[in-house]
Formats: sequence, structure tokens, C-alpha cells
Amino acid sequence: SSSSCAKGVIVPPHIPHIAYIHSPMRYAWDLFFDYRKRSGKLTRFFMDRWIGEIRQWDYISSQRIDAIVANSKYIARRIKRFWNRDASVIYSPVNVSRFSADDSVSKREDFYVFFSRLVPYKRADLAISACMALEKKLVVIGSGSESEKLKKLAKNSGNIEFKGRISDEEVLFYLRRCKALIFCAEEDFGLTPLEAQACGSPVIAFGRGGALETIIDGKTGIFFEKQETECLSKAIERFEELDGKGIFKKEAIVSNARSFTEERFKKEF
Repeated sequence: SSSSCAKGVIVPPHIPHIAYIHSPMRYAWDLFFDYRKRSGKLTRFFMDRWIGEIRQWDYISSQRIDAIVANSKYIARRIKRFWNRDASVIYSPVNVSRFSADDSVSKREDFYVFFSRLVPYKRADLAISACMALEKKLVVIGSGSESEKLKKLAKNSGNIEFKGRISDEEVLFYLRRCKALIFCAEEDFGLTPLEAQACGSPVIAFGRGGALETIIDGKTGIFFEKQETECLSKAIERFEELDGKGIFKKEAIVSNARSFTEERFKKEF
């Protein structure tokens, strides 16, 4: 199971090597310049010096794998582009025993949730900026290197509530009751949208990466096209218009999440 170096393990010729790939190493390929921009001077020096050798090792080690399995079609395309290898696709499983809808909750409440590690590529700033602009309540769950920066961005807004790291029970409370989860990252697969759907909540997601394979547009959520505040704001307004028409049915949302169970994962593997 690898998103970086683990797939480079060398095994004897008679041992089958099957690798479940979450991503070819991001910092070596298409996200190199993003990582470099966020790195310090010393790190950038070594990145520039060694990136050629790192890419060469990553490609060569990928050729030793007997069978490659990707966690999404999106990652299968990245594997083909960077390693020139074909990959089977088996979607990661969502723990539907942990994330589930509550039948006693009859109506979703008037707030949105952002649930993630607070690191740059998750783009929590978009969710905060859009909800501030629209004067919508947003509950931010999680912590990370961007926490203080994001709190400053919120400017003590009464609409933005930071919960930090909270218990599983508290996470379930918010996911079961929120109007929708806002998901702003371009993820390799992205379990959080499925966890929200398993709780019966629709998702407003950036329309790139694995989210395109786990969310049904206009049925279990909607997409926005650009990682820009204005684009997300328009998506929230469009979502509320559709939601007002009763488009997003709890049963259909939960049913979609339940097609990504652990049992299905085991069977396909």
C-alpha cells in the first residue's frame, strides 16, 4: 500500500509483488512546483539537485511491480502517465459501520461543514471565504499547519466556528445534521465525501480528482469548477436552490456511499 516509496520494496523473483497505489509520489511529478513553492531554501536546494534521480528511481521501481492496483480511475491515469503502466481500479472502502445516518434526524440544519486536516492543499480558505461572503454558517473540523492562518482569515466572524480535533461522536453529530459538506481539494480518491454521504449529507466538491468518482452530480452533491471563492460561492447558491426543490434525497445519498463498503473492497481485491 503506497503513496510514495513503499512500492519500491525489492522481493525475490518467486514472490508476487502486488501494489495498491494511492498515488505516484506527488512531489516528484505533477505537484513538484507546488511542493517547491512551499518549501524552505535548503529543501528547495536539495529538491532541485536530486529530483531527476528521484524520478528515475520512482519510474524504475514501478517497473518491478507484478500487478498494480489504483484506488481510483484518476490515479490509474496518473500511473499510466508517469510510469507507463496499466492499473486495475479498486476503490478504497468507507467504514459504513462508523459513518452512518441517524434515522432520528429528520431534517438537516442550516450550517455547512469542512472536515479535514488543515493543510494548504485542502483549501479550507475557500470554504471559509465563500461562507463569509454569503454569510453562511460553517463548522470547521480538524487541525493542522494552517489553523492559525485560517482563524485570522475568518476575522472572528460569527459565522465561522472552529472545532479543532474532536471525537468521532462529535464528528458524526455534525455530519448527520449539516446542510452539506464542503470539499475543496483535488484528492487522489478522498474518503471524506463518502463519509459525509454515509451519514446522509450531500457534498459540494471541487470537480477534479477522485471526487468525480464518488459523488453523483445533482443527486448526492454538486461540483464547482475552479478553486476560487466566487466559483464556490455560486456553487453554494446553486446547491441551496436545488436543495430547496428536494433534489438531494437522504436514502439515495446513503445508498451511494454504501456501494463503497469494506466487503466490496475485499471481494474485488
